[in-house]
Amino acid sequence: MVKDRIMALRELMAERNIDVYLVPSSDFHGSEYVGDYFACREFITGFTGSAGTAVITKTEAGLWTDGRYFIQAASELKESTVKLFKMGQEDVPTVEEYLIENLPEKGRLGFDGRVIDAKLGNQLEKVLSKKNITIAYDEDLIGVIWKERPEMSKEPVFTLDVKYAGKSAEDKIAQVRKAMKDCGANTHILTSLPDINWLLNIRGNDIYNTPVVLSYLILEESPPHLSSAEYTESPPHLSSAEYTEKKAYLFINEETLNNEAEEYLKKIQVEVLPYEQIYEFIKKYKETDTILLDSNNINYTIWHSVAVSATILDENNPTILPKSIKNPIEVENIKKAHIKDGVAITKFMYWLKTNIGKTPMSELHVENYLEGLRKEQEGYIEPSFRTISAYKENGAMCHYKATEESNKELAAEGLLLVDSGGHYFEGTTDITRTFVLGPITEEMKLHFTLVAASMLRLGNAKFLYGCGGMSLDYIARGPLWERGLDFNHGTGHGVGYLLSVHEPPNGIRYKKVSERQDSSVLEEGMITSDEPGLYFEGSHGIRTENLTVCKKAGKNEYGQFMEFEFLTFAPIDLDGIVKRYLSEKEIQLLNTYHQEVFRKISPYLTEEESNWLKEYTKEI
Repeated sequence: MVKDRIMALRELMAERNIDVYLVPSSDFHGSEYVGDYFACREFITGFTGSAGTAVITKTEAGLWTDGRYFIQAASELKESTVKLFKMGQEDVPTVEEYLIENLPEKGRLGFDGRVIDAKLGNQLEKVLSKKNITIAYDEDLIGVIWKERPEMSKEPVFTLDVKYAGKSAEDKIAQVRKAMKDCGANTHILTSLPDINWLLNIRGNDIYNTPVVLSYLILEESPPHLSSAEYTESPPHLSSAEYTEKKAYLFINEETLNNEAEEYLKKIQVEVLPYEQIYEFIKKYKETDTILLDSNNINYTIWHSVAVSATILDENNPTILPKSIKNPIEVENIKKAHIKDGVAITKFMYWLKTNIGKTPMSELHVENYLEGLRKEQEGYIEPSFRTISAYKENGAMCHYKATEESNKELAAEGLLLVDSGGHYFEGTTDITRTFVLGPITEEMKLHFTLVAASMLRLGNAKFLYGCGGMSLDYIARGPLWERGLDFNHGTGHGVGYLLSVHEPPNGIRYKKVSERQDSSVLEEGMITSDEPGLYFEGSHGIRTENLTVCKKAGKNEYGQFMEFEFLTFAPIDLDGIVKRYLSEKEIQLLNTYHQEVFRKISPYLTEEESNWLKEYTKEI
């Protein structure tokens, strides 16, 4: 099937005089996860992971993906003729290097400019100009050969009440207009879906596990009656009358809007236009316009369309930082969401541990059982990502997804890794626990204990303000590196509020990764995951993950100190912990954490469940 699709694409490339065709894992908005309509890279390669780039030449097809997916990609590409390029590995060229090497002098590179971000498109323009390469970006060739392509999603929009958002859309828009005014822009084009949905306090269901609506937003002008100096960091609420001189355009499929949503958008002075009209609309901008754009977060077609006529300010979207710094109402809501989630996880663990070996179970069975427990929690909406339910050797694949073909039966032995999360009206959760289902080796116990210690060490870090994740990563990896062990993914990522479970700009990793915008200073209110792991191909995988919120920890002559507070409360399986592998400090951290788990979660359990939890959170 994949071979036939690649052959059809090559025939079309020959007709269009295209030497190489590039297919990323993206939609028109640079989203991490995409709807079925946008699954072009999966269509042309057969690789189902969320991250990867396909490059098709006249004679070779390649897929570039990162360490999270090496094992999975190797398995899925076996019969496809698509070659796996393991990103970041020695002697593996980058996509850019491969294009430079394989495009002929005066050749032609093709891609759909709507799914390539402007930063990458502009970089390719620059490096390929040395070989006089031209770029064809105005046609979606995958769309031409994909005869049974699904329709683009048109799910209903809903508004997020201020009791959840903590701040009105009017106030957020005023804050963005201040940023526009400060940098001299009279127009801001925003295409990142989490940013648009956060700014307008709307949500949707157009992307799996990311409750956003497909849309573009353009903000024009600043209110003439307010100078830049009159704005404050938290601007006063502006009435509808004060908004009449502003212009905001939301490009959206109007079928997604009910009467309530339409009235809400009118109230906040946002004009609704058809989704596809954005590309025609932006042609109106002239040399007198100064447009604020973020080349990392806008597609190449839009950038290319406005850059020829207007002045471009290429800066980070002014929504990125305030979106990542959760306000006090959001933080309190998120804490409530995590109690609900902790109850679901604890009930799941109780059921799993008391029934394994007695009741038939499989990876998919337990995945669905956990989802059922989350659905019992008030305010639950949907998973925040597809659950990873991975038994034994499947756990070695960081982002394994069980299918009917791969679905393993569970037995009263070995390790089960479950990485899951939920979207609630009160916020987004993400938790990983590895469960001991029966006898495991001493080596597995060592690995399990080290990973738990790494997570607890990082979550209890205290540091001076100004640190980013690259400063803190060693706190987690240290116990592993000392034994010559490591894991091939970041230690932590930012988390949105009922948006993307992976949210920039905060993150924790020891090295800079170009495709990850997560090296920000850690600010009070940022939510960050803490998720070290260990993975052994063909044997087992272990990951333990809590979410944290960053907060102030006291100030003295050395400056402002910061710390993390755990948001996630669910037991760490003591059946995998060996006390002699822990320091006295690490033992104390584990016992203190488990005391909090019992205190916060036990009131929501049955007597039998509570007695069980008491045993699984006892001091060691």
